Amino acid sequence: MPQKVKPIDPDSDEAEDVKSDFDANVNMTAKELEQWLKTDESKAVGQKNGGESVGHDSGRRIVAILGKRKGELDGDDYAHMKKVNGYVARHLAQRPEQSREALESADWTYSLRNWGHDPLK
Repeated sequence: MPQKVKPIDPDSDEAEDVKSDFDANVNMTAKELEQWLKTDESKAVGQKNGGESVGHDSGRRIVAILGKRKGELDGDDYAHMKKVNGYVARHLAQRPEQSREALESADWTYSLRNWGHDPLK
């Protein structure tokens, strides 16, 4: 079951920190991420709760967040950004000992892309 993160007050210092980290971690544009999420590779990876994987669902939420202005972001958006930051940090720390060529088609890379981070950029 996906981890539930408590909403964050959009006017708080925590929200500023979360947004700053999110902007650094999500290095794919909304268009790049949207195109990626349509691929078979994107749909093939991740923890599934029935149909769609948690990461694929997260990617769709990230696209929506990237389409909003800062003033339009709500507490749930900031909570999801915090979840994205945690996922990216944990998975970057688990980088496989593989060549760049091998990483091009690695599930590790595909999973991170679902969360808006392309580790090969």
